[in-house]
Amino acid sequence: MLTESDSICAALNRILSSNRATNMKSQVRIIGGKWRGRKLGVVDAADLRPTPDRIRETLFNWLGPELRDANVLDCFAGSGVLGFEALSRGARRVTALERQPRVLANLRDQAQRLEASTFEIIAGDSRNLIEQLRQRFDIVFIDPPYAKPQLRAQVFEQLEIHDCLQPGAIIYFEWPLSEHFDLPSASLRWLKQKSAGQVKYAIAEWQGSR
Repeated sequence: MLTESDSICAALNRILSSNRATNMKSQVRIIGGKWRGRKLGVVDAADLRPTPDRIRETLFNWLGPELRDANVLDCFAGSGVLGFEALSRGARRVTALERQPRVLANLRDQAQRLEASTFEIIAGDSRNLIEQLRQRFDIVFIDPPYAKPQLRAQVFEQLEIHDCLQPGAIIYFEWPLSEHFDLPSASLRWLKQKSAGQVKYAIAEWQGSR
């Protein structure tokens, strides 16, 4: 028989679940690796734009064996789907940077649910956080809000200045099809480019520090 305390706890859990559902606008699905088919909740937040399945499938096919044991940085983590997908497919560690409090809380919930102990979440503006990382990365995702295109170059500049890239590091960029985007460094060269709908996306190789 349920006690009064049990009834109160059950009611509170229903309220919390309802609030979480209200804040979620959709889900995204991990499409490959050990967590294939697992779904991630996405909060309804400004500028949050999870990378669609179609683009992720192409991106991770491009990355292929480069993911194995890779140290990955996601500069604008959002839903976390790029980072979780990377871990699912064999990356050693993911560092996820995010500044929006509600989005951060959701990232922590998803990491806990997946028991992703090597998914590190750091709160703040990526332009300010990069100098604190004190490590080098093999793969970096740079897909800031479309309304702030200047962030792509600004964040990459910080990565170069603070020596955060392994020789031959792979950098992922994403931007609107209507926008022209040039590589922000002479030490980068395009490897692959493609478009899907109104989105352009690509990977480049960093050729510095050889």
